[in-house]
Amino acid sequence: MSRSTTALVVPELNGKFELREVYLSEIQPDEVLVEIHASGLCHTDLSFATGVLPCQPGAVLGHEGAGVVLETGSAVSHVAPGDKVLLSFTHCETCPPCTSGHPAYCHSFNTRNMNGRRPDGSAAMYTTSHTNTNEKTPVFSSFFGQSSFARHTLAHRSCVVRIPADADLALYAPLGCGMQTGAGAVLNSLGVRAGSSVAVFGAGSVGMAAIMAAAHVARAAVVIAVDVQPGRLELAKKLGATHTVLASREEGSGGKSSVVERIRELCPPVGVDFAVDCTGVPSVIRDMVDCLGTKGRASTVGAPGFGKEVGIDVMQHLTYGKEYVGCCEGDSLPSKFIPFLMDLHAKGQFPMEEFIQYYDFKDYAKAIDDIHSGKVIKAVLKWS
Repeated sequence: MSRSTTALVVPELNGKFELREVYLSEIQPDEVLVEIHASGLCHTDLSFATGVLPCQPGAVLGHEGAGVVLETGSAVSHVAPGDKVLLSFTHCETCPPCTSGHPAYCHSFNTRNMNGRRPDGSAAMYTTSHTNTNEKTPVFSSFFGQSSFARHTLAHRSCVVRIPADADLALYAPLGCGMQTGAGAVLNSLGVRAGSSVAVFGAGSVGMAAIMAAAHVARAAVVIAVDVQPGRLELAKKLGATHTVLASREEGSGGKSSVVERIRELCPPVGVDFAVDCTGVPSVIRDMVDCLGTKGRASTVGAPGFGKEVGIDVMQHLTYGKEYVGCCEGDSLPSKFIPFLMDLHAKGQFPMEEFIQYYDFKDYAKAIDDIHSGKVIKAVLKWS
């Protein structure tokens, strides 16, 4: 039987949200009905809400959900009603990347996570006409297999991770995407080594996760945080950065970059061993690649939107043996990596509470404003 629920909807692709009533379709065998308690608010959600990334009006977004299982489909066996769960990205479970432990590179990742439909093309959510309740309008949903900006949602089994009964759902909600992306970029995609040097561009929540992973897990000797906000750089030092570089908002325009020069001064003679870009800004990505030293390795985790390109100095890239690699979701296997990050947090090595701010779902507009203004690093919405 379908049910109605309250969801945060994007009526138009202008970045504005509204709380509205939507309906859930019948649960499918490979789905889990989850009562959402909290959901992280990610820049990716805001990019879809403005149409920077492909979306449709009336969408229900959200991809860092945390809640309690209410019902499971017949093909779900790893969770049961009453379990606390975190929601991450969805994957097909059968293609070579999925079966080899790299589901972030699932052959159908984009269509399954960003297409607004279930894999079979149906909609997990819909609205009805005020005059005819039998007239159903599909809603852009199943976002990252979950659409967690709703009080109740249908999540694909592949993105559902069971966590301990005493776990704080609101605190751990961001592990489903942002935190595992930043930490995974350092530990999985780049393979940062003990004693090496790392530069992290963008000290938002993803960047902070990368900094903590580099400092406390990979044991890098030099961890450089780069950002335009002094307050974030101060926090980055508290969380493990050994050095900070304050960039101007005009930095990386294609000319000579003071950020690159400063990083080379900190890691002579030519630059860092590893670098991560968490901004998705093409000019910053260029700076990141330029600051790499001999056989340096860099990766971008920010989402600039499809079609964006970055120019590379080919001779410098070749003669220094640099690598620029892709990184989706930190190349993580959520069922293993999320518990790993929770264990790090319990040991005091991943203090994500230092930069999380909680908001009631009804205060979503303030949360978004605080993100845009830089007042808050990571916002988490909670249902009262």
